[in-house]
Amino acid sequence: MQTNLSDEAKTLARAKEAEDILRSCVHCGFCNATCPTYQLLGNELDGPRGRIYLIKQMLEGEPVTDKTQLHLDRCLTCRNCETTCPSGVTYHALLDIGRAELERRVPRPARERMLRHGLRHVIPRPAVFDALLKAGRIARPLMPATLRQKIPAKTIAAKSRPAARHTRRVLMLEGCVQPSLSPNTNAATARVLDRIGISVIDAPRAGCCGATDYHLNAQEAGLMRARRNIDAWWPAIEAGAEAIVQTASGCGAFIKEYGHLLRDDPQYAAKAARVSELARDLVEVLGAEPLDALRSAERRRIAFHCPCTLQHAQKLGGAVEAILTRLGYDLTAVPDAHLCCGSAGTYSITQPELSMQLRDRKLDALESGAPEMIVTANIGCQTHLAGAGRTGVRHWIELVEDAMQ
Repeated sequence: MQTNLSDEAKTLARAKEAEDILRSCVHCGFCNATCPTYQLLGNELDGPRGRIYLIKQMLEGEPVTDKTQLHLDRCLTCRNCETTCPSGVTYHALLDIGRAELERRVPRPARERMLRHGLRHVIPRPAVFDALLKAGRIARPLMPATLRQKIPAKTIAAKSRPAARHTRRVLMLEGCVQPSLSPNTNAATARVLDRIGISVIDAPRAGCCGATDYHLNAQEAGLMRARRNIDAWWPAIEAGAEAIVQTASGCGAFIKEYGHLLRDDPQYAAKAARVSELARDLVEVLGAEPLDALRSAERRRIAFHCPCTLQHAQKLGGAVEAILTRLGYDLTAVPDAHLCCGSAGTYSITQPELSMQLRDRKLDALESGAPEMIVTANIGCQTHLAGAGRTGVRHWIELVEDAMQ
């Protein structure tokens, strides 16, 4: 794609990266065929190719409006288009660049600014989120159905975690909302890893991965959270921690980008690259361990929802399914398994109408094989799908632990 960046755009920190990405696109349109929002809306500007053109025009100095912002906001950043693209266009990076520049140029209405500010200051703070969740559960019966769906009525309580006792040690990102929404996920992970000879060690100063800020266009705030995590993990890394484990694939996808996003930071570039190198989704850790001796006591029929951040961002589609099949679970076929469920971080809050349509489509596909339950690998997807009140949804590590009992 021929590009002619404006003089103003050439001064952007990632101008060269944006230009390279734009020039790698060959206009083929294969991306639209697998884009969830294009499938729903049928508008060229609500597909990756159209959004690429909008960003190109903006960076070439063309005027932009709130309509441009609307089309970019509607993108889920599911990265399905990247899996489909024959030219290897790193669309998500261009989208980040374009959204940041658009945020600077086009002021948002006060209501949108307040919503985004609230999300950025609640979600990354576990204590604040937990307090508001508890208050929401009390008021849940009085809320309209659309709000009730976003507040889980109950969660499986976390059982105790084993003390660190093995030579092999890993760090684990605890997450922002997962300790409140699904507290047993990380506890079950620690117990499963302990059973196979790996201890989880604490890094109390580590916090939010930074994805919430970054994807709400507060990119420098997101990178500051990344730097704080690097500082919190670094002593354990120097002491020999073999991995940084993530049980939420959305967090894992972002941590694996630390090295790229901080590559020009002289103080953090090398450390960020090392952190991204050590970042492992839980399935990568367990997939390398001898689990063949384990078998589930009962052959339960389940459907696995593979999050976009696992299959498209981390390229780990099929990995969880392989483990669950090895453990004796009966996995149902899921039509259009490549499509997003509509959770997409804060998307279910900022774009509720599209999000609900995508969720209902995804649940129809997941339930088409009549599973006893749905399992997934990301807390956002888990909560979003469970909010419909249809088939129960759990994190897949709990099924691994069931097989170990």
